[in-house]
Amino acid sequence: MSYLSSTILLTRPSEAATGYVETMRAAGISAPVVMSPLLEIMSTKVTPNFDGIAGVVFTSVNGVEASPAQDLPAWCVGEATAAAATARGWRAIAAGGDAQSLCKRIVADAEAGRFDGLLLHLRGVHARGDVAQTLSAAGVPTDEVVVYDQLQRALSEDAKTLLMREIPVIVPLFSPRSAAQFVTQVAELPVKRAPLFVVAMSAAVAEAAEGLSSEQVLVSEQADAKSMVDAMARLLDAADIIEERGHLT
Repeated sequence: MSYLSSTILLTRPSEAATGYVETMRAAGISAPVVMSPLLEIMSTKVTPNFDGIAGVVFTSVNGVEASPAQDLPAWCVGEATAAAATARGWRAIAAGGDAQSLCKRIVADAEAGRFDGLLLHLRGVHARGDVAQTLSAAGVPTDEVVVYDQLQRALSEDAKTLLMREIPVIVPLFSPRSAAQFVTQVAELPVKRAPLFVVAMSAAVAEAAEGLSSEQVLVSEQADAKSMVDAMARLLDAADIIEERGHLT
């Protein structure tokens, strides 16, 4: 595979990466893309018990896809998760782009009397935000069920080749865990020549990516795909300037 211009390296799970490429192309980003998932999503085969449940909480599309659909309210961390839940038959409610905003919305709905009863957080093995504990402490009883796992995978040979060339690489990173994994795997390369431009979905993701010695790191204004794509467009401009200045040989 030949890389002649700034290239985007996507490390998201395969289905999420494919959807993200569609979002980028719709926004007019035509840069070449290399996909190298660092996580593989696997169902735990656990079937939640919905008896007496007033609604569920989803903090990712993966949780939606790993859960049997019910005709129940589903508070979702963002628009993409809400869209996936709606498509599966849940009564989805988009509630901000992070766990804090999600919890605030659920507590507000409970206090307004919009629901009454136990919630279930349907999540992965590795999760941030302590959603069930936070909600329960705020007076909204919430249990949690682990419905999927996130298995680590190594960088592909194409990705390694890309990172060892001198062409700028734009890397969108979506979680602290995947960012930390990426840092570790880049450090294990025989040599890393590619100037890296990182788009981080949050400040926590940017902090986890600090070991990359990046040319530039942008934190997305919002924790959603559109904001990530907007930031990537700005970084592609910056990477093109480096090439034009003869930074590369």
